[in-house]
Amino acid sequence: MAIIDHTTGFEADSILASVVGIAADVGQHDSGMHQHQKAQLLYAPRGCMSITVNDAKSGLLECVLPPTKAAWIPAGVEHCAKMRNVVAYRSIYFDTELFTELPCSLKLVGVNPLLAALIERMAMWPWTMPSHQQTKLTALFIEEFNLAEELKLLLPIPSDKRLQAWLQRLQSGKYQAEQLNKMVNEIGASEKTISRIFSKQTGMSYQAWRQQWRLHSAIEKLAEGASVSTVAFALGFASDSAFISFFKQHMGSTPSQYFKLRN
Repeated sequence: MAIIDHTTGFEADSILASVVGIAADVGQHDSGMHQHQKAQLLYAPRGCMSITVNDAKSGLLECVLPPTKAAWIPAGVEHCAKMRNVVAYRSIYFDTELFTELPCSLKLVGVNPLLAALIERMAMWPWTMPSHQQTKLTALFIEEFNLAEELKLLLPIPSDKRLQAWLQRLQSGKYQAEQLNKMVNEIGASEKTISRIFSKQTGMSYQAWRQQWRLHSAIEKLAEGASVSTVAFALGFASDSAFISFFKQHMGSTPSQYFKLRN
């Protein structure tokens, strides 16, 4: 079995196969922080999910996964996947003791049509498929994955207790990261203190962090089907053109080009 629903019991580590794939349409969902003995590839050909990873070196990191990106999560790394709307969820688990060519650290990659097709095929494999029948396709997947464009879109999350309620509101998708001078009353700390927290715990100024957060939020909303006008308004841009210019500056293409070229 590879296609699952809410009635299917599933624990990747309990399945002996060296490569285990699953496919499901998942609605609003929060997996909670957890880890696997197997490494995991996460991808959504339709919809958008967000993941939080507890990295040993960098602390908590967040990213969004539209149909243009996939995430590689090494074995033993704590992570959480969240979906606010229906997502075509694809997950493939690998016994990395048998596949030493695969990464041993967190990695985000761009997904081209060939890699997307390989993920789709592998996610549909029966869990009882003999490993020798998987060999050629797995080898091609590993080659394509290692050649894929690596993306630097991980957002570090500050751990200071004063920011936690504010961060939870941002994660709900109903609020936006305001300018620093508007955060003072909400956080209960001065602009100087907030700036120091972000600089120390994320390695970024608050303004740089806010811009990266807005980019993540924009990608997520666009992948869920929101219009450019809706996203521009939700994220506080003065106009559609201002938002498009911001997106192009960071991603190298307009929103429509970004999703068209990668789907």
